[in-house]
Amino acid sequence: MVVLERVLDHGSFRSWSVPGLPPDPDPAYADELAAARERAGTDEAVVVGEGLLAGRRVAVVSGEFGFLGGSIGLATAALLTATVARATAERLPLLASPVSGGTRMQEGTPAFVQMATITAALAGHRRAGLPYLVWLRSPTFGGVFASWGSLGHITYAEPRAAVGFLGPRVYEALHAEVFPPDVQTAENLVACGLLDGVLPLEQLRGATVAALEVLCAPTTGLLPLLAADLEADAVPADPAWDDVLASRRPDRPGVRDILRLGQVHLLELSGTGEGHVGAGTLLGLARIGGVPCVLVGQDRTAGPVGPDDLRVARRGTALAEELRLPLVTVVDTSGGALSREAEEGGLAGQIAANLYDLAGTTVPTLCVLLGQGTGGAALALMSTDRVVAARHAWLSPLPPEGASVIVHRTVEHAARMAVQQRIGCADLLRDGVVDRVVDERDDAATEPAAFARRLLAVVEDELLMLLAAPQQARLTARSRVRGLGAAAT
Repeated sequence: MVVLERVLDHGSFRSWSVPGLPPDPDPAYADELAAARERAGTDEAVVVGEGLLAGRRVAVVSGEFGFLGGSIGLATAALLTATVARATAERLPLLASPVSGGTRMQEGTPAFVQMATITAALAGHRRAGLPYLVWLRSPTFGGVFASWGSLGHITYAEPRAAVGFLGPRVYEALHAEVFPPDVQTAENLVACGLLDGVLPLEQLRGATVAALEVLCAPTTGLLPLLAADLEADAVPADPAWDDVLASRRPDRPGVRDILRLGQVHLLELSGTGEGHVGAGTLLGLARIGGVPCVLVGQDRTAGPVGPDDLRVARRGTALAEELRLPLVTVVDTSGGALSREAEEGGLAGQIAANLYDLAGTTVPTLCVLLGQGTGGAALALMSTDRVVAARHAWLSPLPPEGASVIVHRTVEHAARMAVQQRIGCADLLRDGVVDRVVDERDDAATEPAAFARRLLAVVEDELLMLLAAPQQARLTARSRVRGLGAAAT
């Protein structure tokens, strides 16, 4: 109950009681259950109910380790499943705080298979577009971690929490050796891309409130921006090579700078949740102006894009689709990684998979071409409803130097190739590859704060227009062929 008391508004928790299962015929086990109830002060290994979080109604599930190690038996599973089903029916966000050794061994296989039942209930909750947030406590092992402990849209863990699949005591007994140290720790799982972060209890309430402010924000009925709130769109006329040079300035603002200077709060997520990190891709939940969104951005300071960066981007698309939020992608990359690891890690396949996911998602999608747009790693995030570009942004199949080497066998013709390949923003706008250009005066690097505000105002405006458009019309327009001239769009 400590977790619920620290997270929920004071005095707002209300228990959701449901009928339990018939008493177990085994007298010894019945005595164990009675002792567990007296010791833990709860009827089962989970406490379920509802409460208010910053005034917002939420459903909650909290594990109780004092009740037979937080183990999941038939009655526990029934309580969990009923709670998830009620949260779904009443369209409430669900907050879970597991702590458990896993399946209750006294009940064996009938209890073990309930992890599938609980998962099915959570699948229905997520399919309904409702948030599911998880905070893992120590220890969380076995079937709990392999079901409801690993299905959060966002998953945090308390510091130094012991989290894993097979408990170390069982491993040691089965293999006659100690389990490798520092593997089943929250910190290691974050580093491996399995959890979103380590969060102490005193920060849990604030992080959860911030997440729900995005996840539960309305995406209908939002008012469009007034024309007076927007500056006139730019009409770029810079030579393509000038765009390339400007985009490569080390002091040019990247996606993190834009968010910071524009005072956009980002709740950053980590990795794919499936064992991939992708340190060069920023993923998080944000509100741009009044519009909630999932944001996926390429960090220009992180070097070439690798397969795991693209896997993180795919997580962003999946989150946006399931949570029914607009998706904003930010392209700013010198290109895909050229290495054995990238090839064996499936770089090309991940580019294709991102294009596929973006083409098929039903939510509004917007790409911001912020700077360099080199190769498939850039194109992977551009199969969107609309594309907004900074004035000095550009897009090409290779960097101009690479194109020059292929055609002329020297890099000396890079500037000429930039013009011939129509990579600059002026040509991108004229050809219908991008839909709108945000001015730089005369360079984003010399006016970063003003540029950030100008860009974010355009992003908000574009998102509002996309949200107001009929879905089928928007999806039909997305399938148009870009690059055939603006008149063809």
